[in-house]
Amino acid sequence: NAKRIKETGFSYVGISFDGIGEINDKFRGMEGAFDLALRGVRNCMEVDQKVGLRLTLTRRNYEDLHNIFDFIEKEGIQRACFYHLVYAGRGSEIRKDDLSHEESRHALDIILERTMDFHKRGLKKDILTVDNHVDGPYLYMKLKKTDPKRAEEIYKFMEWNGGGANSSGVAIGNIDFFGNVHADQFWQDYSFGNVKKRPFSEIWKDTSDPIMKGLKNRIPLLKGRCSNCKWIKLCGGSFRVRALRVYNDPWMHDPACYLTDEEIGITEEKKVAVGEK
Repeated sequence: NAKRIKETGFSYVGISFDGIGEINDKFRGMEGAFDLALRGVRNCMEVDQKVGLRLTLTRRNYEDLHNIFDFIEKEGIQRACFYHLVYAGRGSEIRKDDLSHEESRHALDIILERTMDFHKRGLKKDILTVDNHVDGPYLYMKLKKTDPKRAEEIYKFMEWNGGGANSSGVAIGNIDFFGNVHADQFWQDYSFGNVKKRPFSEIWKDTSDPIMKGLKNRIPLLKGRCSNCKWIKLCGGSFRVRALRVYNDPWMHDPACYLTDEEIGITEEKKVAVGEK
């Protein structure tokens, strides 16, 4: 199968892991799941197919991060994507397993530490964190303490054309196999239209839908901690679908934001209660 994938012309294959060995198998509910996933990685590498590891951070696996990085190095994996949990689809069923804010910060610290170690030793690895746009400002603040020059370079990348901000409904969209158009893959229960009935370009530009209109210009609508955050243009409020699931309001702050009030620029005088603009 790996050979067929390579011959078909796929540029990249991402294979999901949820930990090492038994941790992965318990999460997946299948004995031997880790070994099968590992075999898939090795099969891809044997035929020179670009392959990477994909892992969603939860309380079940974040303490295993050092072992995961050891595994990445041992197997020669060139790319790894660490996803924050989004409360949609099956992700809604394991919301209780999401990391606390302190655990999220600890996980990011480990990822940054191990990535820097790879870099210092000349090991070329693409390490990404995905689905929580406050990772950018957090990384910037961490690096500013140790490498101010590099931190400013990162800031410019995040600032350029909104490159660090969430762009669901703007630069990112999703068309499911029925032709329904969604803001991203996590908004499967909300559709803007169907490409079998209207052209995608027409659906995507139609701001008569209040959610589409809001996503296209969301910053004035954002509430709670987002409304006073100094990083808002770099983050874009992160995932609106998480706010919707927790607060039943797509414009409330993302509950997965782990930055402190001090870090986002909210003083005691400026604090706002949840629900206030």
